[in-house]
Amino acid sequence: MITSERAPAIAIRERYQEVMSDRWPVIVRPQPDELLSSWAHRLAFANGVAPRSFGRVLGFSAGMWSASLDMNFQTDAINILTAHTGIPLPRLFAMSLKGSPLKRLLLPLRDDGRRLSSTWLQFCPQCLAEDAQPYFRRQWRLATRISCPHHRCGLRDRCPSCRSRIAVFGQLELVPQHFCAACGFDLRRASTSFISPKIRSLDRCIHDICRLEAITGSLLTNSLLRSLLAIPDFCGQYPMKSLVSLSTLARIRCFERLAMRPNDWLIEDDDAVVALWRRAILSADGYASLIGLLANALERKRLRLRPEKRRQPTTELSTLLTAYLRMMENPRRRSAPAEPAA
Repeated sequence: MITSERAPAIAIRERYQEVMSDRWPVIVRPQPDELLSSWAHRLAFANGVAPRSFGRVLGFSAGMWSASLDMNFQTDAINILTAHTGIPLPRLFAMSLKGSPLKRLLLPLRDDGRRLSSTWLQFCPQCLAEDAQPYFRRQWRLATRISCPHHRCGLRDRCPSCRSRIAVFGQLELVPQHFCAACGFDLRRASTSFISPKIRSLDRCIHDICRLEAITGSLLTNSLLRSLLAIPDFCGQYPMKSLVSLSTLARIRCFERLAMRPNDWLIEDDDAVVALWRRAILSADGYASLIGLLANALERKRLRLRPEKRRQPTTELSTLLTAYLRMMENPRRRSAPAEPAA
């Protein structure tokens, strides 16, 4: 018999509070340009929960719960994610598409089963293959984005094995999100399609124009969105069709025809400053990295704002144009290596 004098002393140390923390066991850090839905899928997998079941953890019923989270940024689900991961609300908001000026260019959250119809998300097989933890980018939701700027290949919007859309939100098995939820095909193994340099240049210029005009606020006051949505009809490839209603392959065919035509349709605008800015971007193919650096810097500044604040244009477009033209006229500044982002 052990007396109380010989019994070992038991004390609760400070680490006990950590063991009983509300934080989930594994915290997944967001990646550059990652979609909120992609991060949620990786978070679920890391904590041993299949995506469909994880949706119920956040209060969703069956369906495209994570894709809807990108667009609607539901308060209850976001509060759960913030409380259990420690990722701050502004960071989660930056991964979402809530209130995006490019909303009309996003691929729709539907699938009618026809090959010529768009699906909600695209991907680059080589990007997924090179990622330490494969994830889906925000720009892959845009109908105007048809190629990967890093690997110079066309994007894909369906599993090459079974032709299904990307449906990680409905995955019942505990597998990483780069495996097709319908047939299990590894999307990293999908073949890539060749995209000519001229088409890639047009893709990149349209993307840069949209990003900068979205940041400055001019995109909502001009006719650019209407012109982009009408590309299938304008190029005579798919009359009366909207750009967001087509598959990636069909949109690539449209861009092939556009690349053979003058770019007047893209440059024209009632605002002379806007027209001059677009012309400068289209003529600066060799200096596209400067445009990217400028857009990235402005976007980082915009995302520092709290989501509940009304987003105002960060600067006038004429000021941007002046800064850009100065960079173009100064060869020493063009050749200098870019400083690391703060």
